[in-house]
Amino acid sequence: MTIDYTTGADGIATLTWNMADAPMNVLNERSMAAFGEAARKAVADPQVKGVIITSARPEFIVGADLNMMLAIEDAPGMMRFVTDLHALMRGIETGGKSFVAAINGTALGGGYELALACHRRIAADNPKALIGLPEVGIGLLPGGGGTQRLPRMIGVRNALPMLLEGKKLTPAKALAAGMVDEVVPAGELLARARAWLLKDGAANAVQPWDRKGFKLPGGPVQSPAGYETFTAGNAMLREKTFGNYPAPAAIMSCVYNGCQVDIETGCKVEMREFVKLAVGAEAKNMIRSLFFGITAANKLSARPQGVATAAYRKVGILGAGMMGAGIACAAAEAGLDVVLLDTSADLAARGKAYADACWAKQVQQGRMSEADRAKLAARIRPTSDFAALDGCDIVVEAVFEDRALKAEVTRKAEAMLAPTAVFASNTSTLPITGLAQASARPANFIGLHFFSPAEKMPLVEIIRGQATSDDCLARAMDFVKALRKTPIVVNDSRGFYTSRVFSTYVGEGLTLLAEGVKPALIDNAGRMAGMPVGPLALADEVSLELMARIRRQTAADLGAAYVRSAIDEVCDRMVDQLARLGKKAGKGFYDYPQGGTKRLWPGLAEIWPAAAQQPDVAEVKRRLMFIQSLETVRCMEEGVVTAAIDADVGAILGWGFPPFLGGPIGQIHSRGIAAFVSDCEELARRHGPRFAPPELLRKMARENELFYQR
Repeated sequence: MTIDYTTGADGIATLTWNMADAPMNVLNERSMAAFGEAARKAVADPQVKGVIITSARPEFIVGADLNMMLAIEDAPGMMRFVTDLHALMRGIETGGKSFVAAINGTALGGGYELALACHRRIAADNPKALIGLPEVGIGLLPGGGGTQRLPRMIGVRNALPMLLEGKKLTPAKALAAGMVDEVVPAGELLARARAWLLKDGAANAVQPWDRKGFKLPGGPVQSPAGYETFTAGNAMLREKTFGNYPAPAAIMSCVYNGCQVDIETGCKVEMREFVKLAVGAEAKNMIRSLFFGITAANKLSARPQGVATAAYRKVGILGAGMMGAGIACAAAEAGLDVVLLDTSADLAARGKAYADACWAKQVQQGRMSEADRAKLAARIRPTSDFAALDGCDIVVEAVFEDRALKAEVTRKAEAMLAPTAVFASNTSTLPITGLAQASARPANFIGLHFFSPAEKMPLVEIIRGQATSDDCLARAMDFVKALRKTPIVVNDSRGFYTSRVFSTYVGEGLTLLAEGVKPALIDNAGRMAGMPVGPLALADEVSLELMARIRRQTAADLGAAYVRSAIDEVCDRMVDQLARLGKKAGKGFYDYPQGGTKRLWPGLAEIWPAAAQQPDVAEVKRRLMFIQSLETVRCMEEGVVTAAIDADVGAILGWGFPPFLGGPIGQIHSRGIAAFVSDCEELARRHGPRFAPPELLRKMARENELFYQR
């Protein structure tokens, strides 16, 4: 059953959402048809005085069915869906009877839009519930009237941040924002809705925006305040998105144009903009990767079957630098006891102090109590004694990228651990199979590659060595889930997946610099392409010294097979000759004046003079982005990554690959494989064999295969 329909002796009808055959209550063609039938029945029944909409499930309604949204490919099909949705909403508003949304739990997207179409919104005081319109986060805009009703309810200036940032508020905060009319104890929700309908419903069966003389709260769009809002808003939007994300601009257009006309016309404006977004590549990419891909990863879809779920109580962390301290911070927040070990008690204590400073900042911001901070800090035990690892369920090694050092701490730690304990290395480049040679139980040895800062970054790349057992892999995934992070699983190789592909972005930036492309053009093109920072700035953040060390270790490991490139020349010059080691040292490709804003180092122009002919921005963007997709395909071809969606999720969460492209594979999918192959062949002719399309891509182009079915 989808909608339960009941009528009380007092003439109040209750429409209860109850999608028992779906994970949650969602809006799709089937549920909308059932709800529409129930709503029309209530409106037509002369005995019904008012209608309550609520849910029998923990949530109210969480929005549109995204499987359905992905499945509808054509604009006419999407327009039919959204037209039906708007007709349903307007039928509630204009049927002549009051509707109350009794919001018992989370109401997001279309679920909250249904509440907006009601004549009153009463929410249960449920601190776990969230209310809002988060569609912009998956490349869409609210398509059920949200861009029209919310500004008419709380004003344009107040509504735009909710729409453009996709804010999700607790009921108490939603009440303060004017997004609901009341918040009541959960046990009183239906009684309060019924009481309002019986007392005030008849006088409020027409929405304010359907009454003659309605004026927008806070003033009209065409006013000094409106001009300021939209002029500044559009400028800030362009600065933030570089035009890569069409949804925020479409939201601004809907509010600007729709709020100057009547609600019916405003809804038509919204419908057109919604359809354009919903059938566009950006929304499809973001829904696939940000929703379905991340959801599957968080559910541990790649976890080996038949292995009992592991519970963790105590974790050991070797190395109390920024990475180790960040992992310790995340583990303590997950409720684990942490042994934080370094070569001296002082270094270990410094690592704990880093975690404590993170929590102290949250206390200052009012996001954590002092008592909670103290509890978290008490979970971390700094030490230099390996004996303290006794009883740890798992140990994470986070020492320097030095093979000999890692082997030494592996042997010392394993001597203190139970035979069943998992040993994980946080190496970012060294093959796990090689590191496992120092282990007495390589079946329990695995890679857990965290990203900096580890206490904040959501991704963990799990690397399976040749000897890693299914049991170890399953338990490592359980550990990542316990830390509330998202895992992807890859097979062993040098650089694994994320470091290997990420390095191509930075490396192409260094290659462009060596070719005489202006540094400002390189970094601005990276940001304009959608990357969080440009490749030169990113090299500074990562540390040029670390990059040089990794390349030397790789050269030593590969011997004669290692081929030097312009990247090596740039790294060696910056590190060995100029001692410009990166941001941590205060100087790299950029200068970092104390108390000032970073700026490109003027000396770059002397070392790598600008070429007379500079490439256009589109060419630089193409090189920086396509090189990442090519290396990702090579990882798939070699079996390092086994699923396209893992590659895309890892890229978006790991190093900030632009979500609007869907990930490195999503970028190829959007462009079309045959077109991408042709583009790369041209790049290879002009810039070298690193752009040559792998055979896997050529084969897929020949046979009209797809990474993702349309």
